[in-house]
Amino acid sequence: MKKKKSNPRLRAAALLLALAATGASAQIVIGQSADLSGPVAASVKETIMGSQLVIDQVNAQGGINGEQIEVIRMDDGLDAKRSLENSRILIEDRKVVALLLNRGTPNTLAVIPLLDKHGVPLVGPSTGAMALHKPVQKNIFNVRSTYQREAEKAVVHLQTTGIQRIAVVQADDSFGKDGLEGANRGFEKANLKPVVIALADRNKPDFAAIVPKLVEANAQAVLWIGSGTSVSDGVKALRAAGSAAQVVTLSNNAASGFIKDLGSASRGVIVTQVFPYERSFGNPLIKEALALAKAKGQEELSPALLEGFVATKVLVEALRRTGPKPTRARLLATLNAFQYDPGGGLDISYSPTDHTGIEYVDLSIVSDGRFKR
Repeated sequence: MKKKKSNPRLRAAALLLALAATGASAQIVIGQSADLSGPVAASVKETIMGSQLVIDQVNAQGGINGEQIEVIRMDDGLDAKRSLENSRILIEDRKVVALLLNRGTPNTLAVIPLLDKHGVPLVGPSTGAMALHKPVQKNIFNVRSTYQREAEKAVVHLQTTGIQRIAVVQADDSFGKDGLEGANRGFEKANLKPVVIALADRNKPDFAAIVPKLVEANAQAVLWIGSGTSVSDGVKALRAAGSAAQVVTLSNNAASGFIKDLGSASRGVIVTQVFPYERSFGNPLIKEALALAKAKGQEELSPALLEGFVATKVLVEALRRTGPKPTRARLLATLNAFQYDPGGGLDISYSPTDHTGIEYVDLSIVSDGRFKR
């Protein structure tokens, strides 16, 4: 009798449900508003897996200063208005001590007034918006580099490989505008100008209008600044139109789910990365994350999983240093005088004048269904 093959998506869903379970006696409550059902849900779920690996390990070891941690997660579908309402509920009704890994640039910008009003730290927002770095947002503590650094590096890299005709597809929102600023710096360094800049609606891009512009411009490469399915569907439409242009996108798409969504169009797509290579098995951070993941039945890491893992390690360490019964104010004070290496020499530090955290940027290419560097 043949053994039935297990469905990888079902395995991932089952793992996510298992990882979401926390102790009923949680004394430290953290909140997260993120897209669990919309265009970047696949990436978010991988990030949550990485985050929960840390939470489960801490709780199994007795918690932080004897206190268990619970993370309350709410789905916002990548809608900024829902993010704001979710965050209000988490802060005002559920009394969370901090927010963690909220996803999206417009979404995170929308909750800043709420964070400032209540003095609540948001650790590791899953966005590289420059507006969260400069000027310093007093309640936001970044645990990743900026999109502008990524986009700049991407354009310079393309120019060094001999590519001259570079197009940009930009999400028509604050995230897209932010990425374009970095790309423009790259174009200046490379002494080039984009052959076309095409705007794409954040939720419903009009590929029938966008793709012909790229083809007519004879673009050799396309820097696609967008999220999840809006990029993967766009790349497939570009290939269907006969274009062989090199596609580059940013680290918000650095998830296994993004590769799966691309399908046969994934090969050769370049994705910028903001964490160490997930298959650098000699790296202490990678070794730790992989051991915990395997104990949960997850055989491989992804960049998105690593983002959740690192951001949560930062918050856990800050809570540990804050002491028993942490308050929002005491946690903020800890974070503002914080220096920490979660492993692998990342050296994350914050001060009242700098909440950047990490400035690491690298490039990967999709080959055989994996990110490779």
